[in-house]
Amino acid sequence: MPKTYYLPTDDSGKAELLELIASQLPAYAEELGLTPTDVSEVKADAEAFRFTLAVLNQIQNNSKQWTAHKNLLRDSDTGGPVPPFPPLMELSAKAPAAVPKGIIPRLTRLVARIKSSRNYTNAIGQALGLVGSIKSIDPSSWKPELTATLEANHPHIGWIKGDADSLEIMVDRGDDKGYVPLTITTSTRYTDTSPIPTRAAIWHYKGVYRLKDGQVGQWSNVQSIAVGG
Repeated sequence: MPKTYYLPTDDSGKAELLELIASQLPAYAEELGLTPTDVSEVKADAEAFRFTLAVLNQIQNNSKQWTAHKNLLRDSDTGGPVPPFPPLMELSAKAPAAVPKGIIPRLTRLVARIKSSRNYTNAIGQALGLVGSIKSIDPSSWKPELTATLEANHPHIGWIKGDADSLEIMVDRGDDKGYVPLTITTSTRYTDTSPIPTRAAIWHYKGVYRLKDGQVGQWSNVQSIAVGG
């Protein structure tokens, strides 16, 4: 089963991973061939990144208070009680030691070293948060999104492949035949090379994903494009 990438995409998740590795790495450092410097470096990075996020959150909250106060002073009717200034921000924690820039690149290089160690095991990876979760795949919910552009007088159909094997495309050329099979393609940029009519016409395209030689999911929304004329 495919797994997700171990590194979270959001800053909060990255901070949590750094803290987890910093807390658990000392127990495995010697076994993985890491130095005390490696351990102290990731610990310092975790503290610096968490502190930075906390201060940023305080600044944003304080900014909202001052923005509201500014709007109140600027736009409210005159009279009434005088609104006090919001409190100026005070840091909620003492700043840790500064660290060099590049915390995440430094982390991914460390993880690469960890995973290349001859003593690395899946259990160690789980303890350090370096094993992604199993990716859930539900082909029944798949629905391709098509694009249709005209280039060199021929329609070009674009789509995103994702986890599908191929795309089945059908076309309605406005000739009273309705939708007919056009192609099954693995190319995410398919060119319809059918003869272009001399009179203007509207061609309609729709597609459905295929997995292991069978249709899966739902048909795409129809994409229409003018040809000929």
